[in-house]
Amino acid sequence: MNTVFSNKTAICIFVLPTLLIFCGIVLVPIFVSSYYSLLDWNGVGKGTFIGLRNYVEMFSDTRALHAMKNSLLFAAASVFIQLPISLLLALILASAVKGEGVYRTVYFIPVLISTVVIAQLWSKIYNADYGLLNTLLKEVGLSGWAQDWLGQKKTALIFSFIPTLWQYIGYHMLLMYAGAKSISQDIFEAAKIDGASRVRTALSITIPLMRPILKVCLVFSIIGAFKVFDLVYVLTGGGPFFSTEVPSTLMYTTIFDTYRYGYGSALSVFIIAECLVFTVLINTFFKTE
Repeated sequence: MNTVFSNKTAICIFVLPTLLIFCGIVLVPIFVSSYYSLLDWNGVGKGTFIGLRNYVEMFSDTRALHAMKNSLLFAAASVFIQLPISLLLALILASAVKGEGVYRTVYFIPVLISTVVIAQLWSKIYNADYGLLNTLLKEVGLSGWAQDWLGQKKTALIFSFIPTLWQYIGYHMLLMYAGAKSISQDIFEAAKIDGASRVRTALSITIPLMRPILKVCLVFSIIGAFKVFDLVYVLTGGGPFFSTEVPSTLMYTTIFDTYRYGYGSALSVFIIAECLVFTVLINTFFKTE
């Protein structure tokens, strides 16, 4: 085995197929989109080179800026709502509660369901006429609260967040659960002998030793929030009045509805750059000796 790993030719042969696939699926589309973002092009015929004009328009377009703000709010909700809930569930399950295998499976089930199915499910829950949410409010005497949750600007964005937060809580919980379970039990036994409570053990031992997996969850959560598309598109289509628009839905409608491939490509490049910048910032923040 050591002979194989020391053979650079063998390493190149094994790595080459994966590298070619990665370049064809990831790198080449990024460079092509970057080139298209410099054009005024409708997708047919020859485009006109306009330099950075699409980017200038993007950062002066109120609709695009509103979509960027929504994606940042989406990321904030993921970090400050979704991840703490996932961490709490992971710590509880990792403390050897009865039936932890059943709970682990139940919490992970939403992750296995298609996002489109999740969006359809929650759209039925939010439905103004026969939705479960309004029905429950009416049953408990709060019929005055019943409303069209996805049809009003003041509630549509918040209630678009909830399905995604709900769907991926189990995903991050499972990652954190695995990280907590990988910690040596000797450390917990020593803390127990010293009289540390479960809360103190979690705050002083478990969570600090989970820094690597917490970093991974934070990166996945923020990137997922920045590139969310299908759930928002199925739930609201970016409406009402663009109140739930995010960069990915704006990119889609710009390319396929108005046929502005150059401007839509600029939005796609912005999404990639946004994900890259935040990934670097998170890695820098979590950098340890």
